[in-house]
Amino acid sequence: MARDFRSLSHLQVDALKEIGNIGAGNAATALSKLIDDRVEMSVPQVRILPFAEVAEILGGAETFVAGIYLKISGSAPGGILFLLPFSDAKQLVKILLKSKAGGPGQPLTELERSALMEAGNILTGSFLNALAMFTSLTYLPSVPALGTDMAGALLGTVFHELGKTGDHALFIQTEFRYQADHVVGYLFFLPEADSLDLILSTLGVNT
Repeated sequence: MARDFRSLSHLQVDALKEIGNIGAGNAATALSKLIDDRVEMSVPQVRILPFAEVAEILGGAETFVAGIYLKISGSAPGGILFLLPFSDAKQLVKILLKSKAGGPGQPLTELERSALMEAGNILTGSFLNALAMFTSLTYLPSVPALGTDMAGALLGTVFHELGKTGDHALFIQTEFRYQADHVVGYLFFLPEADSLDLILSTLGVNT
């Protein structure tokens, strides 16, 4: 039985990557409807990542980031975290609002925060729906929480809350493309150890 992400096989990671790709496709459709224009998304990279390396993906512990976190209850509890470097968060807001967002050094306005939370809701919801479709399990997300802080501080808060999980996360890189704009974000799926066993078992790849 797989007790944490370190023991996943290539077959297991491929199954989760397929779910990530389907989730990205669904999210692109939903975002396109939201702004009434075509948004493309891809999942160029899926891998298992130790918690200690998450901040480095974002450019280091002192990188200023925006993060949207949802706690997951239901059949397979855990959490989902969507992170973007703050400059990318501003660029995503610009796409969603079809307007010029404030500069990278300016805090998010209430409208920008609302747009970013909506995007996080769509992305995480699309991933959970794809996961539910493949596993026939129930995933109940909490109301999303949005935070902006240095990567190390924000991640520390989330990992403290998820203390019952292992020390690795499923890392899904997401790319948004809209006209000439290109935004990179990072989705981290953090199921509890027992939840991971259940998910892999229902996928038929738990060895």
